[in-house]
Amino acid sequence: MSAKPRLSFWQIWNMCFGFLGIQFGFALQNANVSRIFQTLGAEMDSLPGLWVAAPLTGLIVQPIIGYLSDRTWTGLGRRRPYFLVGAVLSSIALIFMPDSPTLWIAAGLLWVLDASINISMEPFRAFVGDQLPVSQRAKGYAMQSFFIGVGSVIASMLPWMLEKWGVANTAEAGQVPDTVRYAFYAGAGVLLGAIVWTVLTTREYPPETLHAYDEAAPLDRPALDRARATRFGFLWLGLGALGLALVAMQGLPRELYLLGALLAAYGLALLALNVVNPDNGFSQVMTDIYAMPTTMRRLAIVQFFSWFALFAMWIYTTATVTSVYYDTTDTTSAAYNTGANWVGVLFAAYNGFAALAAIAIPFMAHRLGLRKSHLINVALGGLGLASVPFMPNENWLVLSMVGVGFAWASILSLPYALLSDSVPAQKMGVYMGIFNFFIVIPQLVAVATLGYILKHVFADDPAKILIMGGISMLVAGLCVLRVPEPAAHAA
Repeated sequence: MSAKPRLSFWQIWNMCFGFLGIQFGFALQNANVSRIFQTLGAEMDSLPGLWVAAPLTGLIVQPIIGYLSDRTWTGLGRRRPYFLVGAVLSSIALIFMPDSPTLWIAAGLLWVLDASINISMEPFRAFVGDQLPVSQRAKGYAMQSFFIGVGSVIASMLPWMLEKWGVANTAEAGQVPDTVRYAFYAGAGVLLGAIVWTVLTTREYPPETLHAYDEAAPLDRPALDRARATRFGFLWLGLGALGLALVAMQGLPRELYLLGALLAAYGLALLALNVVNPDNGFSQVMTDIYAMPTTMRRLAIVQFFSWFALFAMWIYTTATVTSVYYDTTDTTSAAYNTGANWVGVLFAAYNGFAALAAIAIPFMAHRLGLRKSHLINVALGGLGLASVPFMPNENWLVLSMVGVGFAWASILSLPYALLSDSVPAQKMGVYMGIFNFFIVIPQLVAVATLGYILKHVFADDPAKILIMGGISMLVAGLCVLRVPEPAAHAA
């Protein structure tokens, strides 16, 4: 056969089911980690710095896992061994995080949790590209979005539901309430069980079969210009060093050291290409970055503005809702914890709307094309996020979450459909990992800048951070119009 066989609905269902578990853990993290940090004594403007583990881990782990999974073949296949290892480690981190005795142990466990989720999540993105023909990839990524929505609805609502069932929602200062602790314990079981289901109910094409089915045009892979890499290496190293010096001399917030360090690290990586073996994994990944497709470069801008907005939302929605609608910043008060639980319900709502949007997205993509569909969805998300501080009361915030839900479903599916159609099967894993840079970098920028912006520009008003996030999402929608539309999806 010259074309990859189409899969049935239930085959796609089984191959994507593990994402329910991944997102169960991810949603518990997003909705509750700021609450855990604040409970353990973190100041509001220090929250972005404590969240640095999540994006920094993804920056390191995903390209490595992608590179390795492209070259793996075991009795469990190519991607599934990574699903399973990540699931076990994530479950362990979920069990221990809510019982952290100190803030720094909690931050360390966030690092472990995010690294472990990334070990499972990156190969899942490549898995869809491996298993499905181009014509079904939008459907496959939309199915992942559906399970992301369903898992997130339940996970985000768990503390709120547990309170309704009589579990204590307050605790002594420095102690995480039982509602959050029991939710994390349940999440560990769901995450492991869902991924085991996918591991046991799916199969993978052997490498030679997969390559024979490859539908992407071969990459135009130019030779790496080492002299040019050296020039740019010194340039980025110098800019990073200058940035670090300015932060130190001007007494700027310590989170800004991160941006300087990232620039310097990239410069050092380029310089290292002159001394390392060109056939080793590091050199090959750097060359893949150098030769990334045009589609990927343009999607990078879209992803930057999308994920900057999402990270702003995850960090500051709890602070915004509790201060604007519950008039409190006291983490030990009943009002604060009621408001924080309501944020969990709101996060469940946007994920529920995302699950519904995931059903509609394949039809939108077929009718309008991938680009226009993504533009509409992220524009709705931008309007929804910016509206959060302006609703008549907290119940109306569910309406804001409709737009956020459509954007979330689209961000988790359509960029990957656009990307997977432009890279060959033998590079699917590593390019999905590199693509994660454009999710991680905006999060690192958010970590480095949001605390400073909040304190020095927005006068400690977290609501304005959400408005800025909404504008960022609207910009992402406009930028997607520059991305080439795959012929198979053109309207």
